[in-house]
Amino acid sequence: MAYEKPISIKEAITSISEQEFILPAIQREFVWNTRQIEMLFDSIMRDYPISTFLFWHVKSEHLNRFKFYRFLPYFHQRDKRHNDPAELSFTKDRRAVLDGQQRLTSLYLGLKGSYAYKLNRYNWKSDHAFPKRHLYINLLSAAEDNEMLYDFRFISEEELSHFKNNFSSKYHWFKVGDILDYSGLIQLMNYITKHSLADSSKYSSDQIDFASNTLSNLYEKFNDKELINFYLEKSEELDKVLHIFIRVNSGGTKLSYSDLLLSIATAQWKDKDAREVIHKFVDSVNSIDPGFNINKDLVLKSCLVLADLDVKFKVDNFSSENMHAIENQWDSISTAINISFQLIASFGFDSKTLTAYNAVIPIAYFLKKNGFKEEVLHSKHHQQNRANIKEWLIRALLRKVFGGTPDNLYPTYRKVIAENLGTFPLEELVTKYKGSNKSLSFDEDTIDNLLNTQYGSAFAYMVLNLLYPLNHNYKFHQDHMHPKKFFTNKALKKIGYDDTKIEDYMNRFNSLGNLQLIQETQNLEKNATPLAEWLSKTIGAAELINYKQLHYIPFDNDLSMDSFLGFYEERKKMMKSKLMQLLKVEKNHLIEVEIDAYEEELN
Repeated sequence: MAYEKPISIKEAITSISEQEFILPAIQREFVWNTRQIEMLFDSIMRDYPISTFLFWHVKSEHLNRFKFYRFLPYFHQRDKRHNDPAELSFTKDRRAVLDGQQRLTSLYLGLKGSYAYKLNRYNWKSDHAFPKRHLYINLLSAAEDNEMLYDFRFISEEELSHFKNNFSSKYHWFKVGDILDYSGLIQLMNYITKHSLADSSKYSSDQIDFASNTLSNLYEKFNDKELINFYLEKSEELDKVLHIFIRVNSGGTKLSYSDLLLSIATAQWKDKDAREVIHKFVDSVNSIDPGFNINKDLVLKSCLVLADLDVKFKVDNFSSENMHAIENQWDSISTAINISFQLIASFGFDSKTLTAYNAVIPIAYFLKKNGFKEEVLHSKHHQQNRANIKEWLIRALLRKVFGGTPDNLYPTYRKVIAENLGTFPLEELVTKYKGSNKSLSFDEDTIDNLLNTQYGSAFAYMVLNLLYPLNHNYKFHQDHMHPKKFFTNKALKKIGYDDTKIEDYMNRFNSLGNLQLIQETQNLEKNATPLAEWLSKTIGAAELINYKQLHYIPFDNDLSMDSFLGFYEERKKMMKSKLMQLLKVEKNHLIEVEIDAYEEELN
């Protein structure tokens, strides 16, 4: 590895534009935000060091041995986050960036491209949410930010017009990338003259000096000075380059587990472009109704688990043999993951209620190991599998089994599933982990705690999901049986309740004893109608008994607000009894005996 003669930023930008500088597949994607880019430009203007770069010299005859990508020409938070494959002629040598991609991409976006990030007030699907922004520098004054001397900002056309119309005496925004088109000081002076930046009738002497000095400094730093210092690695051995890459990326923003795995997979897969395939797969899973939010981390972890490889983070696990095994099994792995998410979507889960995405991996392993495909979603033959998977998933999520780093779980889950082919091994898994810190079992105290779960939480949804035999062809909402609007201090005082009763009502109305799952259309119809009134309007007398059984509504309660406390406590008991039955919880008879004895003493 040799230290090479430095080059200017302008030369580097030209090399990027002409694809002389390219990105190897082992590079992660661009992750810097606009603030980081602005501070990089400020550092350059202030003569702060921006560290050295590491390039890999790849001979033209060897370019087809590896996968390379172009630098991002622009960044769009929704539509343009992935690099395009490089278009190489294989007629000349190239330099692939091993260290410095974030800095070089930032320079390229600031000087040649644009950056579009989402505005808070718009919907994600709206194109107006992502205005294109170019990098500008204010020539009239320094930054008000204490961390920066120069006022660099990514500004949209709308914002630029606002500054011109309202703050022309304080701001003069110069598009930073235009400096690359200047050929000397004469053009700089022409710019200053054309825009009256030396006019003492419009600007103070400090502003005039600042404008002249800033523009000259900008030209010098980005056109003339050779600020890109770099080492050049000339080895053609991928293993050596890979180890260098890992070593130089061990500081700063570390490569994540998935960044490294995806990089190596992309470099070593033979017939598929791992980066493109996995990114598209992530997008396709997230589009499954009602919507999920998986990332490449989950997919790559699933690859290791479903391919029966070691799941831990070790460089040895990223061997070409393992990567080829994953590539060869990708179709069956991706199918299993996709169907798993379709299945849990049919249970009513979405991005908000699926609290641990890793819990999907054992389900996918079960499907792949058995060769099950779409038939598991609807076939009567798989009714028991669906029931077992749903119960296991809810148990695992409620018990937070997959919180933290669950790597130690996967080998055992794989073994149990492999030993019990055909039917999802719910009972075997419950038995296997009973008494451990990854237990899927419940006791009476845990059930009591669950019944205090509050409205809107994912756990409330899970408990209700267990309690209700849902038809998952419909969407269901969590809903207050006695409407929320009646449970305010003002509303309860108006009824005539004293402070003690108000406190009792307020402590209960938002918990499971007053919550139900109801079809989306019914919930919209119900709105804030009092419970007794809504039932009398919508549920016929013949259906009322079944409806009350389905929703755990006490038969002898008149459902008025005056009877809410009795309604709540009785319904809570009914729900507890059902949960204990569903989760196979033994009642604590010893506690019951002690309570009975205590009550006898009192009497």
